[in-house]
This record gives sequence, C-alpha cells and structure tokens, in this order.
Amino acid sequence: MYSFLLPVHSVFRWAVVFSLTYAIIISVKGYLGKTTFTKISNAIRHWTATIAHIQLITGIILYVKSPFVKQFYTTENNTGETLFFGLIHIMLMLLAIVFITIGSAKSKREKTDETKFKTMLIWFSLAALLILLAIPWPFSPLANRPLIRF
Repeated sequence: MYSFLLPVHSVFRWAVVFSLTYAIIISVKGYLGKTTFTKISNAIRHWTATIAHIQLITGIILYVKSPFVKQFYTTENNTGETLFFGLIHIMLMLLAIVFITIGSAKSKREKTDETKFKTMLIWFSLAALLILLAIPWPFSPLANRPLIRF
C-alpha cells in the first residue's frame, strides 16, 4: 500500500496547490472587486477543502507506514529526513488543513459576499504558506524530493 500511495500523494499535492491557488485568486478578485459570492465561488471553496482532506487521508496512511517515521520514533537524535517527515511535515500540514477547514466553514457562514471572500482569502492564504513550507521540494535542505514521484 505504501508504494502505491506514495506516488498518489506526490501527484495529488499538485491538485491541492492548484486548487488552493485558484481559490485564493478567486478570493482576491471577489474581495477587491466587490463581486458576488456565486455558486461557482462556493463550489471552489468546497472542492478546495475536499481535495485537501483527501490529501490528508493519504498523508496519514503514509505517515503510519513510513520508514522515516518509524525511524523517527526509534531514534533519539533525529535530523534531516527523519525529523522532517516524523515531525515538521505532518505538523505543518495538519495545521494547514485546520486553516483550510476553518476558512471554508467560516466563509460559508458569513453574511456578506465581501466577508465571505475576505475570510476565505485570509485562511486559505495562511494554509498555502504552511503547505509551501512543508512540501519536500527538490531544493529543500531537510528532505528533497522530485516535483512528481512515480
């Protein structure tokens, strides 16, 4: 299962990044342009959160099965990849998903279109920042991975 989910998680990260980026762009346009929060805006909000939650589920399964995480819990002085995947990656990603969930739920319940867009913009932007910090980029000093892993 690990060897199947690892490439799925790697490829699906781009769905998260693109949907979150698109939702942020829609939020900026809606907030600054004072446009209506349409059914399409709401669908983008909803699907961004759904895609992020699907990624979370695959990530949790990988976390439980990961050899780096197993090493993290059996070694005292963790550095590099074991520290990154055992603690940093999971904590930042969980916090990002919490921000996406809060932003989605709060913006759904806001009364005005402007506050819906503003709420989505703030929470989704915070989540995007955390996600960009926690992705194991090819240039990362702690854990570098290719942009797409097969």
